Amino acid sequence: MSRGIRDPVAKLRYIRGSLARFRTLERCVRVIPLRSLRRRVYRWLSLEGLGPLLVSDPFGAAPRVDRHARVSLFASRAALASFTLLVAAGATAAAWHLSRPGPVVKAAAPVALEAAVETLPTLPPGLTPAAVWLVEKGEGSEQYSNGLRIDTSHAVAGEPRRYQVFDEAGGLLPEVHDQPVGLLFHTSESDIWPLEASFNEPLRDSSQRLLRYLQRNRTYHYLVDRFGRVFRVVNEDCKANHAGYAVWANEGRVYLSLNNAFLGVAFESRWEGGKALPITQAQLAAGRNLTDYLRQRYAIAASMCVAHGLASVNPKKHLIGHHMDWSRGFPWAAFGLPDQYQTVAPAVSLFGFGYDTDFLKVLAEPWEGVRGGERRLSGEAARRGVTVDEVRRERQGLYDFWIAAQAKAEKGADRAFTNQGPVRPAGNVG
Repeated sequence: MSRGIRDPVAKLRYIRGSLARFRTLERCVRVIPLRSLRRRVYRWLSLEGLGPLLVSDPFGAAPRVDRHARVSLFASRAALASFTLLVAAGATAAAWHLSRPGPVVKAAAPVALEAAVETLPTLPPGLTPAAVWLVEKGEGSEQYSNGLRIDTSHAVAGEPRRYQVFDEAGGLLPEVHDQPVGLLFHTSESDIWPLEASFNEPLRDSSQRLLRYLQRNRTYHYLVDRFGRVFRVVNEDCKANHAGYAVWANEGRVYLSLNNAFLGVAFESRWEGGKALPITQAQLAAGRNLTDYLRQRYAIAASMCVAHGLASVNPKKHLIGHHMDWSRGFPWAAFGLPDQYQTVAPAVSLFGFGYDTDFLKVLAEPWEGVRGGERRLSGEAARRGVTVDEVRRERQGLYDFWIAAQAKAEKGADRAFTNQGPVRPAGNVG
């Protein structure tokens, strides 16, 4: 619609105004609970761009409106009126849905997931990725042998990675590590436009704005955008602020607060309860190639690749699911990884964490790994002749003690780092 505007200033004003209206309407559409209805309304949003040219010229003067323009204006206004009614109905339905009382904290019927529109062939789980090497490195990019291309033009440095690990039986181990041992998968939870050609410019613009935000806040190590482009955001040898007080364990080793120990990989998407696969086929392919590269480079075990929702906790309330992205729906098989929803949740089995009604409003019931952790707590309580609640309180106290020990050790490491430089244990590859 802006092609007929010759004055560049007026054209820019028109484009900015149209984009602002698009974004406002897009926020309204998000409250519509029905996915199919949201998609129809998204397509109708393009009618909004007709308004300024039908009612005024680029400089604000009312133009002459002929008979055909009046018909178009009437049709546009009718469509917009219909859109407004749909948004109002959707908002009312959403408000009714959210105002209903929460479910009782007990096992509920599993929520059926919609079939994924796009997928990839599954791979045998747990295999070590085939050799992946750097083919060429240019200004702002790296190309790898498995087809992975990383845009490095947005990469920034952060705090050097250093962390300690807990032994499940003995507590905090003295060795300081500076190499990542795991991958944590996220969704960006950012504004998402329909993946259609007519929204190409808003799609590109939203990705760039997201990248700038992540860069400023050192949020993830990698972002995979809607088109499957892979961006390095924080350098691999630095920590990123992606995990918070997350918990994971493997082979008797326990990892708390995973910002240092794990690399954060985010897919530009909104999880929205995981009722459908929230990433595109291009993101699936790029994400698998990125996972293979990182696993091979740092010898990361398949069991140490986990979704954010499975590791995130609220440390003060001793609850799982502080963040819930990927707490169901991650395509483990397509990535050649074991189904981590079946893995016993360490926050539950080791530290007695529970969940609340807000958690159940999203998932209806926890994943199987949570049930496995609860069974372990019950088994320990039966062996010791105590209640499950007593075991939970003991385990939660252990978590609090270990977190305090970790904070004390990190504070001492900060002083050592400031005075002597980074601590690099013998045998680690810098």
